[in-house]
Amino acid sequence: MAWILLIIAGLFEVAMAYSLKMSDGFSHAWWSGGFFVFSILSFGLLSFALKSLEVGTAYAVWTGIGAIGTAILGIALLGDNASLLKIVSIVFILIGVIGLNLAGGAAH
Repeated sequence: MAWILLIIAGLFEVAMAYSLKMSDGFSHAWWSGGFFVFSILSFGLLSFALKSLEVGTAYAVWTGIGAIGTAILGIALLGDNASLLKIVSIVFILIGVIGLNLAGGAAH
């Protein structure tokens, strides 16, 4: 269950980053509100997941989902550059997250 919470928390982190971008420096109320709601949901679910997962592994997975998801969202929806270096870097982040996940999991 902790892993499911962690994945959902990571997806909320992506929504948080997208909302922050769309808020345009907190000048759009709905997007600004979305940022705060998604922030609370993301951090809240992360905190519940940390009850049974190692902090280093969980944090790496959470930030990895956020970084990869936000980068892909930026490319797909916001016209961000999709250079070969960016794609390779996303793959390296994914490999690192998978490696940390294989190296540890549950807290002791």
